[in-house]
Amino acid sequence: MDLSFLPSLNASLNVLASVMLVRGRQLIRRGEVDAHRRHMLAAFAISSLFLLSYVTHKASRGFENTVYPGEGALRIVYLSVLFSHLSLCMAVPVMAIRLIVLGLRGDLPRHKRLARWAWPIWLYVSVTGVIIYLMLYPLAPSPSPG
Repeated sequence: MDLSFLPSLNASLNVLASVMLVRGRQLIRRGEVDAHRRHMLAAFAISSLFLLSYVTHKASRGFENTVYPGEGALRIVYLSVLFSHLSLCMAVPVMAIRLIVLGLRGDLPRHKRLARWAWPIWLYVSVTGVIIYLMLYPLAPSPSPG
């Protein structure tokens, strides 16, 4: 089965999750709690779908690493973005689930305190996921002959 479309799907899911995160934050700042809740739960569902799709893609390829073909400064930029992305992405599901639990329980002081840290991390991970995709696929330099 050809699953080569999954990286593009994954990037699209990250873009959509980012939009939901930004919109959800705008809504809560305006006091629109129900709309905020819907957007943030949608962001969580989209991010969960991303994770399922990402693991499916990696498993279909034997969990091999995708090597960035660039060199020099571009490679350093790519590896820096990748390292920061990977360092933070593991915390997102834990923080997101905790935020959902606190929000649904109505524990707003703790929800707000955690959201001040979790929201920018979640958004950063979603956006850098798209950057990594772009650098690996449509913007990837051709490998040097050699």
